[in-house]
This record gives sequence, C-alpha cells and structure tokens, in this order.
Amino acid sequence: MYASLKSLFSWPLSLDHLRWLSLLLCSCSTLGNALIYCLDRPLPLILLLLNIAALTCIWVQYGYSRKSIRFQPQELAERLLEVKENERHRLSRELHDDIGQLLTAAKLQTDWLKRRLPDDLQDSCAVLGTTLEETLAKVRDVSAILNPRQLASLGLEASLRAHLLKTLENTSVHWSLECRQRLSGIPEEMAVAAFRITQEAVTNMLRHAQAKNLLVRIQRLPEGLSLFISDDGQGFAPASDPGALGQRGMAGMQERISQLGGLLQVTSELNQGTQIEALFPWAPRTLERASTNKVSH
Repeated sequence: MYASLKSLFSWPLSLDHLRWLSLLLCSCSTLGNALIYCLDRPLPLILLLLNIAALTCIWVQYGYSRKSIRFQPQELAERLLEVKENERHRLSRELHDDIGQLLTAAKLQTDWLKRRLPDDLQDSCAVLGTTLEETLAKVRDVSAILNPRQLASLGLEASLRAHLLKTLENTSVHWSLECRQRLSGIPEEMAVAAFRITQEAVTNMLRHAQAKNLLVRIQRLPEGLSLFISDDGQGFAPASDPGALGQRGMAGMQERISQLGGLLQVTSELNQGTQIEALFPWAPRTLERASTNKVSH
C-alpha cells in the first residue's frame, strides 16, 4: 500500500495530467453529490474530501496556465529581433549564392555568344551583357544591405563609413561621420540596430529630402550609445504613429529602438531639414563589465 502511494505521488504531473485528473475528480464529485441529494442523506467526509481535491486540482491547473502564458516583453522583443535578422541573413545568402551565381553564369554565356554572333547582333548582345552586369551589381548591393557582413569584421564605425561612401558616391550629398571614441565592445544587437537606423535614414533622405549635406554622429555616453543623424533637406511632418500613416521607414526605426529599450526622437519641419536622435541603453552586463574594467585600472 505504501509503495502504491509513493508511486502515485512521484508520478510527474504535466498540464495534460492535471486536466484529466481535474475532469475525473469533478465528475466523481458531481455524481456523488447527485447521489446524496437523491437519497436525502448527510454529506459524508469522503465526498467532502473529494470536492476539496477537485478544487485543488483546478487551482493548480490555473496556476500552471498563468505561468505558461506569462512572458517578459523584453525577451520577446529580443527574440523577434533575432528572428528578423536571421531571416535577413538567409535572404542575403540566397541572393548572393543562388541568384548571384545564376546571373554570373548568364553573363559568361553572353560573353561566349558575343564572340560567335555576327556583327549585326553584336550591339544587342552588348546591351544584354550590360543589363546582366547591372542586375548582378544590384543583387550584390541588396545582399549587402540585408546582411552587413562587415559589421563583425570591421566594427560599427568602419561599416557605417563604408556604407555612406558606397551609397552616396554618385550623389551630390556632402556627408561626414563623426566618431571620436572607440566603439569596441558594443553588443552585436546594438551595433546592428544603429547600422540599420542609419541605413534607413540615408535611404529616406535620398528618396524624399533632396538634401545637400548629411551628418552622422555616434558616441558612447554613460547612459548608452548615442546616434545622431541630421540633414538639410525638405523635411516632413513626423507622426506619433508612423506605421499607421504608411511611414514604414520611421516605423522600422521606432521598432528597432523600442526592442532594445531605447529612445528615438525625430525633429523635422518643412524646408528645415530632419534630425534623428537615438539612444541605445547599455545592457546590465555591459555596465557591469565597464565598471569592472574601471576598477581594475
């Protein structure tokens, strides 16, 4: 008997087990109560204990259910950001490896045909080759935008400088990147977010602002990593809810900064340019490491 009770209490109770046990106890309790009512007899102790056991199971199941749906918003935001970046990396890899290789093969085939076609088709073949080269360059650019591989190897400052140089080289925009401190040791998710926000801000400026000058400033502050982007373009009217008004670029910036617990402030007026200020707070482990390094020095 003791062994049977011991095995019963050692039986692992999962949520499904609790549901079945609660159903069984409630059914037995209901039948017992109905029988006592029909026989017009006093409530026996065993039936009272059965009711208590059923109620206990229901409360335990309720507690398990609350724990199962409880989540930390910061953890969920970090997971969403990780999934989004992984999907960007996958798309970048497919563009670079699959589509890029196919376009390269088509370009080689075009070169082979050009050497064998008659003179009256040489011009058309040259146009086709040029189109393939431009398409291949665009695919590589999109792949680099989706997955800035240089972040891991070059760091945030060098990656931003390389992106600005490549994006603005054929434009009339005068740009400068100010960074007077070493940016080593910045968490990867923070560096990616700062790069993406700058990327989106530059894209919006080229599409809509018609700006002549661009300033990007990034610096380490005691409270976090500060990013400041300013242009002298046409400006616009910032919305409190940019996603609802179709401002997808601004909505994406707000989403990224919110997922890291930071602050984003956009100041803009018509014909007065645009200023974007983002502050990424240091994670507790980063602050702890910085304090430890300060003490050791």
